[in-house]
Amino acid sequence: MSVLDRYALSRRRLMTVFGASAVTALSIPLESRAALAPAYFKTYPFQLGVASGDPSPDGFVIWTRLAPEPFEIGYGMPMAPVEVAWEVGDSESMKTIVAKGTAIAPPELGHAIHVEVGGLQPGRDYWYRFIAGRDRSILGRARTTPALGAVVEKVRFAVAGCQNYENGYYTAHRRMAEDNPDFVFCYGDYIYEGRGARTTTSGGRPIENVRQHFGDEIYSLDDYRRRYAQYKLDVDLQAAHAAAPWFAIWDDHEIDNNWAAEIDQDNTDPKLFNLRRQAAAQAYYENMPLRASSFPAGTGLQIYRRASYGQLVNLNLLDTRQFRSDQPCGDKWSWCEGVNDPKAQFMGLPQEKWLIDGLSASKATWNVIAQQVMMMDLDRDPGPGVMVNPDSWAGYNTPRRRVLSQIRDHKVGNVVVLTGDEHQNFAGDLYIDGAKPVGPPIASEFVVTSISSGGDGTDQRETFAKIQAVNPMLKFNNDQRGYAICEATPKTFVTEFKVLDAVTRKDGKLSTRAKWAVEAGKPGLVQA
Repeated sequence: MSVLDRYALSRRRLMTVFGASAVTALSIPLESRAALAPAYFKTYPFQLGVASGDPSPDGFVIWTRLAPEPFEIGYGMPMAPVEVAWEVGDSESMKTIVAKGTAIAPPELGHAIHVEVGGLQPGRDYWYRFIAGRDRSILGRARTTPALGAVVEKVRFAVAGCQNYENGYYTAHRRMAEDNPDFVFCYGDYIYEGRGARTTTSGGRPIENVRQHFGDEIYSLDDYRRRYAQYKLDVDLQAAHAAAPWFAIWDDHEIDNNWAAEIDQDNTDPKLFNLRRQAAAQAYYENMPLRASSFPAGTGLQIYRRASYGQLVNLNLLDTRQFRSDQPCGDKWSWCEGVNDPKAQFMGLPQEKWLIDGLSASKATWNVIAQQVMMMDLDRDPGPGVMVNPDSWAGYNTPRRRVLSQIRDHKVGNVVVLTGDEHQNFAGDLYIDGAKPVGPPIASEFVVTSISSGGDGTDQRETFAKIQAVNPMLKFNNDQRGYAICEATPKTFVTEFKVLDAVTRKDGKLSTRAKWAVEAGKPGLVQA
């Protein structure tokens, strides 16, 4: 069968092919006899790098996107499909090719390629690359997950996100790549949607941005494509993608700050906001190493999903944006009756049931909930009042209590929550009511700081030192940039908070600020 015939498929046939063990995934089918453009480029077409993601025991997704002129309308590509070859090798030398094929980069998908590679061995490293005409991509490393039910002695992975391009350099990504993790969990805010601004303010004083966003605030598909291109041109981010497979989820800035379902921060007519959501969802899929099961449908795509690492780790990836109710309290840090709204939803009842069913059925030692925003119900008023962040779980008391109660009542053990969004590091324990903790902790939470958002930071903000003092469930807080390395073994789950002394210059020095652990069968955090 010719390349053209292979991709001239109906949507039903396409979904059938996507379910096979090894798939060259073309997310928009070509019409029969569509003409392929020649794979000849005046400028290097792989400027946005390569990536792998969503690994399984027999494979993973490998990704690239052709963009010879990333900031131009049309990004330097003809409006026609282009054939790209791909190869997977069992060593960095690529002497032995264990899988190969061709994929079509369609213009409807921004000439992005998502190849679902299968038929590989579990629990081992592979390397991959793409070839278009006479051009070859950089080499990426991927790693399959262990066989289902396998005995696994250790899983070591990174947690990162919140990478505002204007706030700092991506030194943390480079250092994370050097840590050689089994995988990376990206909790979201991969891009920021705001316009390029000449200055920002800190303490009322104007300071110059480290780097500038290209263009105005982003709304259209072309806008989002250019913004992703600007981020992905960063070589340190490219290194992090090439170093390990990613499990990526989105938060708010991939579309608009603090969006909730059909509601944005400006109360735009939902019909108009949904046009923006649709563009943003397509651009997110185009630029991330996601499987065809996450292919966008209208305004949304499938973010919540699950992966396992043998008998050791059950990884549950959540979506806390598409299905939530509007934030209470006018989305301002405060306290109001809306915090206790009995009808409020945070991730929607179907996803909530999916999560609890998966946790209840899990036989893994560690049950990890990998999601976007803080689950601890911190009181952020160090005085006699009460203040919550309404964009976090603390602003949605009814679904928060319901989820934690079900975890407790189903006797789900060794639950660890991984979070981002706050641009700070936190480690704490989770109770139904953090102000009145009863019994042992239901779970422990590690909130991981930003790659760059917020700038250099300090060891601890004065305000949060006071907040920590009135929240006994909060064990650790730090206000520097970086990432975390988590290491799970049958006995412990250890999180190492890696921080940089600066991100406003490229030579920031990395150090380990703290290590906190949970011991299997012993709820509650301890210092490691």
